[in-house]
Amino acid sequence: MTLKIRLAVRDWDYVTPLLLGDVSSDLLALKVERVDTLVSDVAGSDVYDAAEVSFSRYAQLRHDGDDSVVGIPNFIMRGFRHRCIITTKDSTLHQLSDLKDKKIGVTGWRDSGNVWTRAALRRAGVGIEDVRWYAGRLTAAHPIVDRLDGFGRAGRIEACPGEKPMVDLLREGFLDAIFTPFMPDGFFDPASDLRPLLDHVVSAEIDYVNAVGYMPGMHVISVKAPIVAAHPWVVGELSRMVDASRSLWLAKRRKYADTSPFMLDELRRSAAGLPETWAASGMAANRKMMKDFADELYQQQILSRLLTVEELFPHGFD
Repeated sequence: MTLKIRLAVRDWDYVTPLLLGDVSSDLLALKVERVDTLVSDVAGSDVYDAAEVSFSRYAQLRHDGDDSVVGIPNFIMRGFRHRCIITTKDSTLHQLSDLKDKKIGVTGWRDSGNVWTRAALRRAGVGIEDVRWYAGRLTAAHPIVDRLDGFGRAGRIEACPGEKPMVDLLREGFLDAIFTPFMPDGFFDPASDLRPLLDHVVSAEIDYVNAVGYMPGMHVISVKAPIVAAHPWVVGELSRMVDASRSLWLAKRRKYADTSPFMLDELRRSAAGLPETWAASGMAANRKMMKDFADELYQQQILSRLLTVEELFPHGFD
């Protein structure tokens, strides 16, 4: 008899084979549901058995001794953060080191992506104390919520004044740059007044992966702990299915590249610039990245103690 699992994930293109049933298992009957917002409490959900969760917030659970969910070292969301720093087109800022002594907006202080972006800044010689930080909503279409999450410090890490959208504050000159993985409407228009901070984003990201040896992981898959306790094999099998979906989708992208005029160029560039195992799951393939992230959470004072990789993923696999 197969185990039924309801998995909530964002609308990543490479989960399409899972949604279509092109990837299956004799052990798992997987029902994938797409969500706009990550499930905040997987353990308490009466809808989902497993879900995509923030690496940072999952680490917080492990730090606090909360073992209600089991994280799988399969990073369903990865990405470089150099491309997630935007400024105005007429800005004189063009490299990470230029952000020293500047005002930067973030959409959430302890978001995994922002942890990694601050890590990249530190490699360029710009520490947390070298910047004035403002947390807030990106545009007026986004909700007003607490984005400091308890990490505010007067004069250093504050909410955006008047909860004004960060894009407005950037255009007015109050902010010098914004960290955001989601670009505001109109950003990709050639006439946009906004641009990436870096002039050569891809080169910077290739230099980064060559220096650190990995692409940063943002989100992991988590499963309710009682399910793993009753069916320990679910950790590896669920990860296998996600990996199979990713592999199948990549093959289809290479075959049907006409969906985007420059897709073939992007695929060739990715293959040339990234290690073949850049998206591999498991403990061994991700150990350095996970260790570095735990260190960043500690160094950035998001967690009060340094977690080991085994503490983060006690049910990990290779």
